[in-house]
Amino acid sequence: MGATVRKNFIFDKQTALHLEELAKETKQSMTALIQEMIEERYKQIKAKKRLKAFNRIKGSASGLFADKSIQSIKANYEL
Repeated sequence: MGATVRKNFIFDKQTALHLEELAKETKQSMTALIQEMIEERYKQIKAKKRLKAFNRIKGSASGLFADKSIQSIKANYEL
């Protein structure tokens, strides 16, 4: 792991109790648990962004080969 940065968070009482309970249940430190949760959420958000970007460009190559199908291009391709 690279350099660490110290951050202070303020939780409401119930959230703090839930965090402590989760840490005990998973046998992880609260820091490790929060890091894991943040990374998982970050991956989800990043995947949504990539899917959104893909959907924006999907179909943008339509019509590049005019009236040719992939099969006809492959059939005419010389090895």
